[in-house]
Amino acid sequence: MRFAVLGDSFSEGVGDRAAGEWRGWAALLADGLAGPGQRVEYVNLAVSGALSADVAAHQAPRAVALRPHLASVVVGVNDTLRHGFDIGRFARRLDGVLASLDAAGAVLLTACLPDPGRMLGLPAPLARPLARRRRSVNAVVHALSARRGAVHLHLADPAWTDDRRLWSADRLHPGERGHRAVAGAFHRLLAERGLARGPAPSPEASEPPPTRAETALWLATAGTGWVLRRSRDLLPQLLLLAGEELLHRGDGTAPGPLDARAETALAAALAATMGE
Repeated sequence: MRFAVLGDSFSEGVGDRAAGEWRGWAALLADGLAGPGQRVEYVNLAVSGALSADVAAHQAPRAVALRPHLASVVVGVNDTLRHGFDIGRFARRLDGVLASLDAAGAVLLTACLPDPGRMLGLPAPLARPLARRRRSVNAVVHALSARRGAVHLHLADPAWTDDRRLWSADRLHPGERGHRAVAGAFHRLLAERGLARGPAPSPEASEPPPTRAETALWLATAGTGWVLRRSRDLLPQLLLLAGEELLHRGDGTAPGPLDARAETALAAALAATMGE
């Protein structure tokens, strides 16, 4: 069984370090796919920071060439964190990636996204624009997953986002326990289709969750670096979006016009990709 993994840091395994390297949910899942007399060829093409454009241009062609039996595609968080976010372009890219893998005979694995603003604890004027973008991305992912019969995991559900034990110190990536939970959930869904024939990944973490001190250290070191790298791209746009939120709140119209604009863009994106 050939298993190809496409996406960003979530699928690369960031947050789950084993033997000095990122492991992650996909590697844990791969270990539980093969039954007696079977073997799994596991290829992880995911790259930290990848956008939907990167997956479409670089990862998808390599994955299609492998003729995988299973292919996971989880992408979109980084798109929502960029000033040039466009739900129509995202929908076209994701549709193209899923269509190419579907045509190659792969069973697709997808997941929707948690809200980064909520996960990071951002103030409301900054969190709302990100939440609006996340909702649009998830609506597209849900529609395209249903269209292709994908094995889909609802990672935006409160059961995932509210359990801080599942998340690493950076608050954006799963920790070891979270990666194991994702692997276990995908394994159950695949087993229902007869596609996972080995033992389910253990839910028990081999390492303790990050302490408050470790979380504070991350925020003061790597977390600061992350913010600085985004400052030239995301933060100016977020400040403009936050200003727009506050402007509408000041005249008593928030969030109606902003929600309506996002819904119009989403409807156009779905119409273009789904023919609706």
